[in-house]
Amino acid sequence: MRRIAASLRQRLLLGTLLWMLASIAATGWLLERLFTEHLARQFDRELQLHLNQLAANLEFDAQDALRIQPLSDPRLQQPYSGLYWQIDRMPSPAQTGAQAVQRSRSLWDSVLHVPQDRLDDGERHTHRVLGPKGEMLRMSERIFRFDEHPEVPLRLIVAANENWLEKPVQELRKPLFISLAGLAGGLLLAVLFQVWAGLKPLTRLRRELSALRAGERSTLGQTHPAEIQPLVDELNAVLHNNSEFTERARQQAGNLAHAVKTPLAVIANAARAESSALGQLVSAQTALANAEIDRHLNRARNAARARHGIGQCAVRPLVEGIVRVMQKVHGERTLDFVIAIDDRLSCRVQAEDLQEMLGNLIDNASKWAQRRIRIHSGTDAGRDHIDIDDDGPGIPQEQRAFVLQRGRRADEHTPGSGLGLAIVDELAEQCACQLELLDPPHGGCRARLWLTPPAQRQAR
Repeated sequence: MRRIAASLRQRLLLGTLLWMLASIAATGWLLERLFTEHLARQFDRELQLHLNQLAANLEFDAQDALRIQPLSDPRLQQPYSGLYWQIDRMPSPAQTGAQAVQRSRSLWDSVLHVPQDRLDDGERHTHRVLGPKGEMLRMSERIFRFDEHPEVPLRLIVAANENWLEKPVQELRKPLFISLAGLAGGLLLAVLFQVWAGLKPLTRLRRELSALRAGERSTLGQTHPAEIQPLVDELNAVLHNNSEFTERARQQAGNLAHAVKTPLAVIANAARAESSALGQLVSAQTALANAEIDRHLNRARNAARARHGIGQCAVRPLVEGIVRVMQKVHGERTLDFVIAIDDRLSCRVQAEDLQEMLGNLIDNASKWAQRRIRIHSGTDAGRDHIDIDDDGPGIPQEQRAFVLQRGRRADEHTPGSGLGLAIVDELAEQCACQLELLDPPHGGCRARLWLTPPAQRQAR
């Protein structure tokens, strides 16, 4: 029930289905009821017709004996046919019950035992009584008096088998049920289509939001239904405000960084002119300050890029360009770079960001490698990654989290600021990637850059 309550589609379908089933069930019951009542009225009118015909065919002969002309319905001549008539002489005050003086041939040797209720002249009553074969009969009776013999009241009775009334109702139920089931199926298809068509704009809006989060677009569409368009306009307004705020923050950060870099450059130049320990300390600290400024500028740049579309970045050409640069930077060493990256591999990251991450990783591997660096791609559990393997001394397991901290180095005697791996780790997190340090099969260190972390992949 919680899952249904959390889904508009399921709530609409469940509510409409319950209401539709209740309405169709009530309609079926009402139609059957109306048909039954119509048949009952028609059945009673037929009994009334036979009763009137029976009264019209009564007469007294010259000897004052009651005579009855045959009625037209042939069922009254067939024994136990289900249609019967009977004439009772009403009892006098001294008598206890009516006496049957005449009956139809269809009753054969049986007599209808009817309830003894009080009837006025011309009044008609309807009862249910047992027939000669134990079947249930629907009976109509009335009191009749002859003008020439008003002292002789007669009770005229006509009865018919109730199965004749119930059988048409039973025959109606099957086609009625099939018709209502077909109607329910048609209505269900109409409801499914209506729910699908009604919620389709929300599905489209969800896809646009996913594309917006993935950086494929910067705003939502403008062609939504009138009920959703105000929400879309408000979201676009919020996105526009956030974009303006981010742009102002980026500009302010850039202005501040450039303003600070000028006096830092003056201090660094003055420190390089001093060969004392103080000069070396000032040079090192200004280098760290410049690195921190560059890092915050990169973060501001990434925040601004989050508002723009990110295309697919081809990995192999970018790696080949970085390797060419590293061969010149570390030209004094004979390093063998091996590139084994699928030509079709690409990732949804800005080319500048991927170049900075891979550049730092390949540069770090070049500093520690003895002779060989291997850069290759792979896929694990549906996730693409790039591995940079070197044949250097490697990084012990207990120091891997340490070297990812800013300013930390595994070997303090090796030149560097200790910011390379930390910058890659932070930038990878900002770009929805992930950095991991592993052991390659043949020794050294493996820096694995996952192009899509598990949490990001599931969120999509």
